[in-house]
Amino acid sequence: MENRAAIKKCPLFAGVTDQDLERLEEVCRRRELQRGEVLFSQGEPAVGFYVVTEGKIKIYKLSPDGKERILHIVHEGESFAEAAIFADGLYPAFAESLSRSAVLFFPKKEFLNLLKEHSQIPINMIAGLSRFLRQFATQIEDLTFKDVPARLARYLVELAGDEAETVQLPISKSQLASRLGTVSETLSRTLRKLSDDDLIRVRGKDIDILDRDRLEDLAESTRESF
Repeated sequence: MENRAAIKKCPLFAGVTDQDLERLEEVCRRRELQRGEVLFSQGEPAVGFYVVTEGKIKIYKLSPDGKERILHIVHEGESFAEAAIFADGLYPAFAESLSRSAVLFFPKKEFLNLLKEHSQIPINMIAGLSRFLRQFATQIEDLTFKDVPARLARYLVELAGDEAETVQLPISKSQLASRLGTVSETLSRTLRKLSDDDLIRVRGKDIDILDRDRLEDLAESTRESF
């Protein structure tokens, strides 16, 4: 994806003028990444934020015993680490490329100067950060009140959108397990259980949704009701 196309697609910059797009292109720098390359680590000073133009980036934390917990997978046209340039100015998690990828880097100082001159961009940033807050609130709710089948069902329903009958997992099953706050063995058992119940059919990374209504009911269930 070209730089301008990625900027234009990014929700953070929705509604900006062509002139603003030119300014944003001037400020950012493109960076190519190899698979497994770490962009930044938790606790490092936040020197800027990123927009993905190719590939996928995982955002994750490590427990004290070194166990990885994936918080978010960032896809093409999406931004990450923009909140870190405010507050205490430290990156709150790790960012690592899941495949050969490319990102646009927006340096903190130059970008903050741009915000002072163009009011539409900070308005969009507030909307984008609110979306992330809702997303993380949902994750906390899922981990607190839902078991693994319900978390997996919600993930598949959201991945499918309104109409898709087949979805392709954008990440490996071990990464999905981490994303859902469980381990690979439990995820495998859950996929098998949903298949035995004729809710889904698993074909490698492709998953057919056989009974959307029941899958949506499961996604909305809590530990007490399932």
